[in-house]
Amino acid sequence: MSTIAEAAEAGAKPVAASRPVEELDSVVIRFVGDSGDGMQLTGNEFSRAIAKAGNDFATHPDYPSEIRAPTGTLFGVSGYQIQFASRHVFTSGDAPDVLVAMNPAALKTNLSDVKRGGMLIANSGAFNEANLAKAGYKSSPLDDGSLDGYRVYKIDISELTARALKESGLSKKEIGRCKNYYALGLMLSLYSRPLEKEEDDIRNKFAKKPEIAEANVLALRAGYAYADAAELFVTGYKVRTAEITPGTYRSLTGNHATALGFVTASERSGVPLFLGSYPITPATDILHELSALKHFNVTTFQAEDEIAGVCSAIGAAYGGALGMTTTSGPGMALKTEALGLAVMLELPLVVVNVQRGGPSTGLPTKIEQADLLQAVYGRNGECPIPVIASRSPADCFDCAIEAFRLAVKYMTPVILLSDGGIGNAAEPWRIPDPASLPKLEVKFRTETEGFQAYARDENLARAWVRPGTPGLEHRVGGLEKDFLTGNISHDPMNHQRMVDVRAAKVAGIAREMPPQEVSGPSEGDLLVIGWGSTYGSIVQARQQAVTEGRSVAHVHLRHLNPLPPDLGDIMKRYKKVLVPEMNLGQLSRLLRERYLIDVVQLNKVQGKPFKVSEIYDRILELC
Repeated sequence: MSTIAEAAEAGAKPVAASRPVEELDSVVIRFVGDSGDGMQLTGNEFSRAIAKAGNDFATHPDYPSEIRAPTGTLFGVSGYQIQFASRHVFTSGDAPDVLVAMNPAALKTNLSDVKRGGMLIANSGAFNEANLAKAGYKSSPLDDGSLDGYRVYKIDISELTARALKESGLSKKEIGRCKNYYALGLMLSLYSRPLEKEEDDIRNKFAKKPEIAEANVLALRAGYAYADAAELFVTGYKVRTAEITPGTYRSLTGNHATALGFVTASERSGVPLFLGSYPITPATDILHELSALKHFNVTTFQAEDEIAGVCSAIGAAYGGALGMTTTSGPGMALKTEALGLAVMLELPLVVVNVQRGGPSTGLPTKIEQADLLQAVYGRNGECPIPVIASRSPADCFDCAIEAFRLAVKYMTPVILLSDGGIGNAAEPWRIPDPASLPKLEVKFRTETEGFQAYARDENLARAWVRPGTPGLEHRVGGLEKDFLTGNISHDPMNHQRMVDVRAAKVAGIAREMPPQEVSGPSEGDLLVIGWGSTYGSIVQARQQAVTEGRSVAHVHLRHLNPLPPDLGDIMKRYKKVLVPEMNLGQLSRLLRERYLIDVVQLNKVQGKPFKVSEIYDRILELC
């Protein structure tokens, strides 16, 4: 052990030990520790290394709602799970094969999820009396035999990191922050990944603090060397490269993909993009990403509150920009009146709701799908708005483009639903050929002849007119408009007509929807209908059931208002319909209301995504 530490201290790169390497089809790893232990960074960096190796992967970051929760407490545990494989990956995995626990609280809150016989790598240096007491342990689980069903590796990561960096000149606190890179080095060695690219990434990440960069590099090397040379790890592991469609790939989160999709919509339409937003978890990263892309004719405005955010975006849309705002459930509640204004003005606007656990502040860092009814119905008056939902991080890119396509074609606000699981999770994304992307046709009216502000085209959309266009001056505002002129009107029949036409405009979007894709038999015993981030779990559960001879099909909805026109006929072709949702049955209610067909609910409101096994078990019961 001292030889390994000395080599790291000297800056020597560890040489891989000659040990057998076992090939695996897939692995699920979870890194857990205090919020200050850098587990999100560790998981993200490990994901990058896996991506460079050519594996498919999916991640699930999980962190506490409390800012700087007390060290060592059960509610202060932060985690990051990744599944990587030689095949297509749809979820971050049900049960970890490997748990890297940086303290007793991390072990206690996550042990029940680990596969029996799985690997536990514990930072034994943190299992002291104080931390054991905070986690509710009377004795150390590393020594009392309670972990006999697992492969336990006790490694004093804290001490080994301190030993490797004793000549670094850093403070004890700064050295303590480097132990996550020691843990990363352990895992990179265990799973046969090289160090060089990771070292380059560290130096780039900490370019403004070279002394911190070099300390992290030394910690990384020390962890790597320990895993290579220590007799604890007799076998190394390697996951075969996945067979994926050729192309250029990058790793990205759902929020990043959403931002790139909006910039693409702006570039393809030739119209500048404006974001008016108030920071809110878990949507804030979209604001961060777009603010870094201002060279693409993007303007970002961090508003003083949620209402100012959406109103500024409406003003931008009136001025001829692609106006958008981002938020989560509580922010949507505050934007409600302004959304009614946007519907009345009939201006293109996109509102992104990255859903989180509620109500009120609720579980701001946890996953939930409980804002569907809010999106469809949550406004005063007859106020229809198209609603679409992304199903994965990469799908956020396409959904962002689709949201603006609908907004400008139909001159209407559009709500795009994501959630914290999608927004923060990462997966590989194949960078598309720009020529293959849809072009957004945007036409600003300049002709004065026959102009009426609310005259409509074949899609029931009124013309988009930039303010100041000569001869096209017109009124806008929240009071009801005359059906043609746009002047204020209190006529009862005019109001009836305007309400009807706004509803017909949104309903008419269904006419252009392609046939709904059905995975599996076109008729049979069971149809599983999902939306949003339940996609991966449903896909894997159905595949597992099909291999066992079950007649199961799957439909995943992107368009939630209006619903696909052929959905009702599809539902009638199956004996039973199952709807898994991370709420108490909101899509189920919409389906019953629309099609008068009963559905079987599978609901989960725990701040955690569905496990594949939970959906699979329900499928078996119904089949």
